[in-house]
Amino acid sequence: MHWTTGLPLFFATILAMELVAYVAHRWVMHGFGWFLHESHHRPRTGHWELNDLYAVIFAIPSFILLLGGVQLGWWPGFTWIGAGIAGYGAIYFGFHDVIVHRRIATRYLPKSSYMKRIIQAHRLHHVVETKAGTVSFGFLWAPRPEVLKAELKRRQHAGVRAPAGRPDAVPID
Repeated sequence: MHWTTGLPLFFATILAMELVAYVAHRWVMHGFGWFLHESHHRPRTGHWELNDLYAVIFAIPSFILLLGGVQLGWWPGFTWIGAGIAGYGAIYFGFHDVIVHRRIATRYLPKSSYMKRIIQAHRLHHVVETKAGTVSFGFLWAPRPEVLKAELKRRQHAGVRAPAGRPDAVPID
């Protein structure tokens, strides 16, 4: 497959993965897969959490498509799709694990309104410690923080953790 066809397929896959990630996060991780994802909504002790197994699970289709497209003679587009899934995984890791959760030390400070918004939306997602009641399930797109705060307030802050040192406080206004 020529790169002029493959590259758009690669980028389309990255965009499509945001929808896949949203669906997986909302209905799998906060659904029947909560037993793994719950560790991500609790303080981490050590470098790893049970939720990290999702990275392995989501890497499997990428690996299979790359293997099939490169080594097994499958349709060459599978190589580009597998690479797009891996590309999304790399973007996710950089944004989610490095920038938001600082699992790798960095001096990065968000300056653009987009980065500030997406980071704040993800932090608002994490103020809820329970399986239900969470807002903002996307990773590269999120509603404005004001919308998310209003939704948490509408839900009467169900599942929202209290600020550190103030167990009786209502955390978000």
